[in-house]
Amino acid sequence: MPHPENLDNHCVVDHAKFDFYAMDCERLVGEGKLARTLAEEVLRVGTDVDGTERSPMRNAEARVTLGVAAAREGDLEQALIMGQRALEGGWQSVPSLIMTSRELAAEMRRRYGSEAAAHDYLAWLHSLAEQKPGFMPR
Repeated sequence: MPHPENLDNHCVVDHAKFDFYAMDCERLVGEGKLARTLAEEVLRVGTDVDGTERSPMRNAEARVTLGVAAAREGDLEQALIMGQRALEGGWQSVPSLIMTSRELAAEMRRRYGSEAAAHDYLAWLHSLAEQKPGFMPR
């Protein structure tokens, strides 16, 4: 659709962010394969050819989404890698990243509650909470 002429009563989704928004929706409804595909596209678009991240927050959320998808698919190792990588950046504690991190933490508890690696990841999240109040994934 074209950009609306009257912005007082219309909403337009930024086309550059459409895959990002769709990725969130698919992750939230539990559609792992499509969420994964969209997250990979978000990372592709948000990263320059030299590896510089143009969209670090979107990329971080895409990595959490990849972690959630991996956890749901039974790949604990990949879930842990993506979850850690998403949260290692210099980001600030923002609601969308907190929400997605909570989703990954919940998947870890639900699916891998008895795994030592999952316990270590959750402990790491708790240590982040001490450093960044308000962050703690529940």
